Amino acid sequence: MAQDSKASGFRTRAVHAGHGLDPVTGAHAVPIYATSTFGYGSAERGARLFAGEESGYFYSRLSNPTVRAFEEKVASLEGADDAVAFASGMGAASAIALTFLKAGDEVAFMGPLYGGTEGLLRDILGRFGVTVHDVADLDSLRATVNERTRLVWLETPTNPTLRVVDLQAAAEIAHAVGALVVVDNTFSTPYLTRPLDLGADLAMHSATKYLSGHGDVVAGLVAAREDLIMELRLHGLRHVGAVLGPFEAYLLLRGVKTLPLRMDAHCAGALALAQAVQGHAGVQAVHYPGLTDHPGHDLAARQMKAFGGLVSLDLGSQEAAFRFLNALNLFTQAVSLGDVESLSSHPASTTHQLLGEETLARQGITPGLVRLSVGIEDPQDLIDDVLQALAVAGSGANTGHSTPVGSAG
Repeated sequence: MAQDSKASGFRTRAVHAGHGLDPVTGAHAVPIYATSTFGYGSAERGARLFAGEESGYFYSRLSNPTVRAFEEKVASLEGADDAVAFASGMGAASAIALTFLKAGDEVAFMGPLYGGTEGLLRDILGRFGVTVHDVADLDSLRATVNERTRLVWLETPTNPTLRVVDLQAAAEIAHAVGALVVVDNTFSTPYLTRPLDLGADLAMHSATKYLSGHGDVVAGLVAAREDLIMELRLHGLRHVGAVLGPFEAYLLLRGVKTLPLRMDAHCAGALALAQAVQGHAGVQAVHYPGLTDHPGHDLAARQMKAFGGLVSLDLGSQEAAFRFLNALNLFTQAVSLGDVESLSSHPASTTHQLLGEETLARQGITPGLVRLSVGIEDPQDLIDDVLQALAVAGSGANTGHSTPVGSAG
């Protein structure tokens, strides 16, 4: 089924990689293989399939043709040997942890990370004898890693402060002690950043976000070299069971085809919005790597194709943030991000609330911080909406017409 499109341009691979015409029917779109099991013909072949000695389909918990097409498409876009899909981004993160860590190992991460990931690292792994280190910067990372460090976990830009991490430098530090580098590439997508090209070992996604792009799927994915993906499939997927279904994979295949077109629109709109509110009297800080005064701007310009579709604003207080969010019309208050529709959230009280006040303060997730996921609407309409909401926030009024939603995203 798969077409080898690795030598083609990104937009071509987004459309064609991972599949061709269905060999049985000639179907142009990948069929939805709605089956739990597959006949494998002989006991000998079944034994080889279950042992991982032969490729093929025998049970959709491990592989399904529709899901496989999605995996191969994103592997091509990430420049990876292979990929494995999961039922959610947290399913992917949990599978990585359970596959590559054991009691006595250590993990270092450079925060902030997505709140669910930090929860997994801080609250869950310690129960199983894994030591977790929250490091502030590259110098702290270098001072922390040792022969027991198995994973170094990074995001760039970070969620929700949009800090930019030097992936190549971090990978060199990690590899010096034999650690694997995991990069959550959800915010950048392979269209903007390819972590494996910069030294990372595993590129992870909440495919719920930009890879889907339409707010109708929950999914995760990890792309890496072949041996790491085989371990993840045979251990993290087989034993944990966070399996992506064929219906969701079908929607993801459709979404990824337009990823580069959507990302161009997201990035252009986010840059225009960030520039429009920079210096506004009601905004204490604008976090966006595309602004030339952002501390990570030069690094982002080297490491990213463009600067992403997320903008975070610090309005100084939770009260001002809530007034602002409640006054927005085009930005739906909802967790998640990366949809064609613009979304807004208050990280400290939703996606990151479980981290606690001390951690939030240390990582710059202030009570006044709001995160805006810029959709593909006309940028001027979004700018006008934000400016009127800032006027409401500054006036002290609260329209109260929109209700915050949230627990993850």
